[in-house]
Amino acid sequence: MVERTKAQWRRHLRAARAKVDPATTADALLAVLAELELGPVAAYVPVGSEPGSAAMLDVLGPRVLLPVTPPEPGPLDWALYTGSLGSGPFGLREPTGDRLGPDALHSVDTVLLPALGVSRDGVRLGRGAGYYDRSLTGCTARLIAVVYDHELVDHLPSEPTDVPVHAALTPSGLVEL
Repeated sequence: MVERTKAQWRRHLRAARAKVDPATTADALLAVLAELELGPVAAYVPVGSEPGSAAMLDVLGPRVLLPVTPPEPGPLDWALYTGSLGSGPFGLREPTGDRLGPDALHSVDTVLLPALGVSRDGVRLGRGAGYYDRSLTGCTARLIAVVYDHELVDHLPSEPTDVPVHAALTPSGLVEL
């Protein structure tokens, strides 16, 4: 059997994700998140067909860090979510608060990560630009990829620069990897 490349997996997972209505699973993800004790958390603002909703930010507690994409590929900057979001690059929504720098990620216990897919051995497949992998190098927080149930797969190709995740959060629940 020929193994898919990362690019092939991205195409495959994007095509399957395009058939999912995020609104149908948003409440299920909120319910799962409400049951978890995550401590201070870094998260993301879902865009397009990504799992979750902006409402999940309010469930996560009083201190939620959100990423700010730098102008050049590199580690993400972070800012505290204060209830307002502005426009960022690539159609992303970003926090409008003061920038805290890339090292702010070391102040959280948990990082919720966007992903196109995650394997049962902890390989997270992102969009391919490497912003998160650059940001997570040396991070000691618990790393949780947020995906739809069908995006948790047995195997994904990986590279030495890929930072493994500890768990996958799906609408059906939290899966430890």
